[in-house]
This record gives sequence, structure tokens and C-alpha cells, in this order.
Amino acid sequence: MATVDAVSAVTTAKIYKNLIAGEWVEASTGETFENLNPADTRDVVGIFQKSGKADVEAAVDAARLAFKKWRLVPAPRRAEILYRAAQMLAERKEDYSRDMTREMGKILKETRGDVQEAIDTGFYMAGEGRRMFGAVVPSELPNKFAMASRNPVGVCAMITPWNFPMAIPSWKLFPALVAGNTCIIKPAQDTPLSVFNFVQTLVDAGVPSGVVNIVTGFGSKIGAPLTEHPEIRAVSLTGSSDVGRIVGESCAKSFKRCSLELGGKNPMIVLDDANLDLALDGGLWGGFGTTGQRCTATSRIIVQKGVYSEFVSRFVERAKKLKVGNGLDETVEMGPAVNKGQLETDLSYIDIGKSEGAKLLCGGHRLDSGIHKYGWFLEPTVFGDVDRQMRIAQEEIFGPIVSIIPCDDLNDAIEIANGIQYGLSSAIYTKDVNRAFRAMRDLFAGITYINAPTIGAEVHLPFGGTKATGNGHREGGFGAIEFYTEWKSIYVDYSDKLQKAQIDRPE
Repeated sequence: MATVDAVSAVTTAKIYKNLIAGEWVEASTGETFENLNPADTRDVVGIFQKSGKADVEAAVDAARLAFKKWRLVPAPRRAEILYRAAQMLAERKEDYSRDMTREMGKILKETRGDVQEAIDTGFYMAGEGRRMFGAVVPSELPNKFAMASRNPVGVCAMITPWNFPMAIPSWKLFPALVAGNTCIIKPAQDTPLSVFNFVQTLVDAGVPSGVVNIVTGFGSKIGAPLTEHPEIRAVSLTGSSDVGRIVGESCAKSFKRCSLELGGKNPMIVLDDANLDLALDGGLWGGFGTTGQRCTATSRIIVQKGVYSEFVSRFVERAKKLKVGNGLDETVEMGPAVNKGQLETDLSYIDIGKSEGAKLLCGGHRLDSGIHKYGWFLEPTVFGDVDRQMRIAQEEIFGPIVSIIPCDDLNDAIEIANGIQYGLSSAIYTKDVNRAFRAMRDLFAGITYINAPTIGAEVHLPFGGTKATGNGHREGGFGAIEFYTEWKSIYVDYSDKLQKAQIDRPE
């Protein structure tokens, strides 16, 4: 019966094509791949193009030609198109959310939040169309005018992940477009439909042909031609630190701009004066929201010894009660792993944690019967008495696995929190304002939350991290415009004579 259902799904699944120069076209390879629902792999969400280098080159050619006109459209007019797109996303929010849950697995409340983040980003970046500020400065010479203006970079490539398949593309496309760039986006192969829905909305809002292009496919088959292409002037990647190193090295060879938003192993500190009820809520949401598949997931909870036993007992009790299942069911609290490979990674780290001597307090097993039979489900998993140097406390897992680490005091907690290769997000729960401010100062991360979990970024602030989390660029807010524009200094000398800066000085 399962085979019949699967075959039926394949024959009725919609075929999606690449978007190049305003036309929906098949890949040059003639190959396609299936986009499966991770909660029920019998459900084929869609069939997408398995593209190659020739498709990338066609998309770059289209973007290069479109750039000649798009860069000359006044920024406020570009912004009006993006504003319309945000309005359309709001109208289509429920349909796009359901599509996202089917292809990615996270629950509807979260996919609605994902689409809402794209909406918010659209409205914010539309406002930037009238705030593409430069600077007018006094010249050191008489009868000379000096200013600096922002200019678009050119053709930009975006390589996006599967965990926030509309929000993160919006972080990249909206600021790039309002700044006057043209784009090629490669969606993650697990979640191409959400990017298609997003870009279709941009097209419907009036973005001209060739300004945005989509090429779907797998890993280096698409990524390498994008990062190596001489006509692409900027690359923005959200992904693993290992992939980021490869992309960064490739871009450096041709002096491309490169924005890398990479891994995280985020700490949440719970001190002995914390509101434990609030901390428990934050730890559960931070650790198991999106099935732990967030770069900002609360994967380490560092608890002061005075409240350690109580916190662990209550945290485990609540983790055991989380309802796991298909995210289209509004009562479900945690969905599946995105694919088989991620589930296998999760299970391998559970074995590592046990072998290292951590105490498995709950979970640790695949769910594969009943409603979970055809999906990639894992129990919410909690390890206690974790040593700070264990691999489960050092390496990004990207699954619903939380390590709880005891600490002596705030200094010890901060040392544990900082003692990893990543530095994306961090959090502390305390009622002591002095300790909160010390944590704000001393936690080495791009984001710090006080009395809130490590997840929940807002679109008008810069997003990104330190160390192996990235290369210093920021997405969101005013940080995004910096990456997608270049400064040009302009001097107008109306003295009608040669004036030499730093040399011609009045006596």
C-alpha cells in the first residue's frame, strides 16, 4: 500500500522549473529530484530541476544584463516593489506556511513565524529605499564639494539553508534588491518550494525579468560555479562552518565579497537567582523549537549548582511530554528531522554522548511506528552531568539534543560559554542587573539575550556571530545594506584652478 501511495504522489506532484531571465525553464541536464515531506516521505511535495554549470552561467548572464537597468531605477521606486511583495506575502501567509511545513517539517506556528519574518524584512528593507544615505562632508580646500554615496555591488549569489527557507532568503534578497543589485539564488535541496513561493511573489509584485533568478540543484554542482564565476561580485552563504571555509576560499581567489553566516553551539546560563519557570520555558523553546535545527538553538544549558538538580528534574519532565509528529497537526509541538542524514547525525551524537560518560536523562531513540512510521522522527533528548569538553558540548549537532552542564558561579559559566569555536547567540537568566551586564560585556557572541532563550532575532537588528560562526558580516537591519553596497567618494572642485589636497594649505 505504501508503494502505491508513493507512486501516486510522484505522478501527481507538480514539476517546478528554474527561473532564468523571467522564464521558467528546465535544467540543461534534463534531470530532476523529488522534494519529500520529512514527516511522511510518501508525500512528494514537488519535483525540481537538478541543475548544472550551464544553468548557472545562463542565470548569471541574465542577472548581468538586468543589472544595467535595475541599478538605474531610483531606490525609492525599487522599494515600492518590495513593499508590494511584503503585502502579498502577508496575503499568502497561510498557504506558504503550510507548504513550508510539508517540505521542511517544523510545526505550523513556526512556519507562520518564518513567513512573517520575510514580511517584516520586506517592510523594513522597503523603508531603506529612502534611507540609502551617503555623506556630505566639508572639504579642506575652498570651493570644493565632497561627498560619499552608496552604489550597488553588481550580480550577487545567495546560497540558502533549509531550516528557515523563506526568512533567510528574505534577509539576502530584500536588501540586495533595494540596493540595486541583481541576484541568483540557490535554495537548499530539501526546501526549494518556499524559495519558489517567495520569488514568485517578487515577480508578481513587479520585480523585472532577470533581476532575480533561481537555480536548483545539489551542493557543489551549483555552489562551485556560483562562487567561481567572474561576473558574480558578492556571495552570501548561510550554512555549516565547513562549507563556509570552502566558499570563503573560493571567493577570495577572485576578490569577491563574501558574507558567511555559519554554525553555532549556543549557551544559556541559568544562575541561582533566576526565575526557573521562565528559564524552563526558554530552554524548552530554545532547545526543541524547529527540532533543534537552528544555528541559534539552545544546545547547551549551563546551570549553577544551587539550582541544578531542580532545573534538570523539571526540564526533563517537561521534555518527555513534548508531542512529536507531523507539523500540520496544530497540537504537535516538535516536528521531524529534515531528512534521513540529519536523523542519522543526531543518533550518532547520542551514541557519542553516552560513550563520553554523559547521563542520558530522556529521549535518545528514533520514533518509527504509528504516526511516526514514514518520517524522520527523534525523541526530545536531554543529557545531564555533561562535561564542558565533551563533543556533545563542543560540536554543532543541529538536532533536538540538549546538554546540561553544571557550573560554580557566573565566572565559571561565562568561561564554559566562551570555551567553544563558535560565537553566535547566548543567553543568561538572572534577576541581578549587575550580573546581567557583566554577561552582556563578557559573553563572546554576536547576540546576547537577558532572560530570554538564544533564539528570536528581530529583523531590524544585525544578525551574525564571531569566531567560526562567520566572517564578520551581518544580516538584518542596517548591517545588511553595508554588505550589498559599495562606497564611492566624489569630489567636485568649482574653484576653476588646480588645488592639491594636503599640499595647498593657506599660510
